[in-house]
Amino acid sequence: MNAMAAAHSVLVPLQCEFFALEGLSQLLETVDQVRRTVNPALDIQGIVLTMFDARNNLAQQVVNDVRTYLGEKVYHTLIPRNVRVSEAPSYGKPAILYDLKCAGSQAYLQLASEVIQRERRRKAA
Repeated sequence: MNAMAAAHSVLVPLQCEFFALEGLSQLLETVDQVRRTVNPALDIQGIVLTMFDARNNLAQQVVNDVRTYLGEKVYHTLIPRNVRVSEAPSYGKPAILYDLKCAGSQAYLQLASEVIQRERRRKAA
């Protein structure tokens, strides 16, 4: 909570798993508490859906539920569950240096572009 007291916004990674929704609910309550007590300007910059597996119906349901509840706060880019991304830390490298062409790295690059575009629109408004 101390970091949120000084932050402008929070970027929330959310695994596409059922129990992650409970954690998200608790995090949103914490953000509201920080707003009420020490940092009224704190905003949720966005929600990044991670470890998405298109073969898993539950993952798709999580995506739908989060998008329904949080709308435009949820980035369009889905970060897929990806072995190469999981391996990268054991080699001491970020995923995009470990394997730039894997689906996970490509998704993170797409996310970076989306974050930049969203920030440009926000500043222009």
